Amino acid sequence: MRADRLVAALLVLQARGRVTAAELAEELEVSERTARRDLDALAMAGVPVYSQPGRGGGWSLLGGARTDLSGLTAAEARTLFLVAGPSSSATPEVKAALRKLVRALPETFRADAEAAASAVVLDPATWDGAVARRPVPLDALQQAVVDGVQVRLGYVGRDRRESDRMVHPLGLVSKGTAWYLVAGTDAGRRTFRLNRVRSVEVTDQPANRPPGFDLAEEWKTIVESLDEQRAPVRVVARASQDAIWLLRSMFGKRLTVGEPDAAGWHDVEMRGHHVEAIAGEIAGLGDRVEVLEPPEVRQRLAALGAELAATYGAPSALSRR
Repeated sequence: MRADRLVAALLVLQARGRVTAAELAEELEVSERTARRDLDALAMAGVPVYSQPGRGGGWSLLGGARTDLSGLTAAEARTLFLVAGPSSSATPEVKAALRKLVRALPETFRADAEAAASAVVLDPATWDGAVARRPVPLDALQQAVVDGVQVRLGYVGRDRRESDRMVHPLGLVSKGTAWYLVAGTDAGRRTFRLNRVRSVEVTDQPANRPPGFDLAEEWKTIVESLDEQRAPVRVVARASQDAIWLLRSMFGKRLTVGEPDAAGWHDVEMRGHHVEAIAGEIAGLGDRVEVLEPPEVRQRLAALGAELAATYGAPSALSRR
């Protein structure tokens, strides 16, 4: 879901008063399904958008056609910036529009809105292609990030051991089905999965936020580190041009492709979970991919080739019947 679409949808609703999903889709040049999903997302996030079913119905901003975005409440303004703020993948034009919205807000709302704009990252790339659900402690932690105060977390680790720790909330990230809290601790910066949080006690003690901290950049570093852990085996190979699209479909972001040489072959790098898995993935490409290193993958491919030749190289008993 793109931040520029969310802001554009709000502006269309402000200008027209009421629109159908089909009308909004035509205005934003997206599918009706996408427009409906964006409207649902805004409504579920707390922005004052509601739908009226039946003939003559549609979607409206609470208050009717005369509603102005500067008339949002403090909580509603904060929500707008959380779902469409500069920490998201907004275009420069959208960020400029958000700055104008900040100036239109009442003075008392501006600090919260600006803090909220850098409090959350919505990462569109998922671990497994699923959709995120809003976790129970999200609102309290979101407010703690905006207010800049410490939080006492009741947390269950990967080893299922429960702990109680004081943390300095720095931001929240949605990725696939999981939400994460990025926070400072006595042991350094840590990432906590919200579905493992058992309790949240917001304190009045100020949180220590590093100067110049950028949540989006921090999350990028975290993802790169997690990707390394999830796919530690690196394979260097050469691949023919007609194998590249197959490798892309198999490895996705775990594939790096170099420029083709005079014969049309590419230097490639693939990452996988372990030798057995990555060899099995590329074995079906035959001589269109030549692994250069590590030797363990070459050896496993040779063994797979021998097994396949033994099974299929000679007529089987079934074929001789």
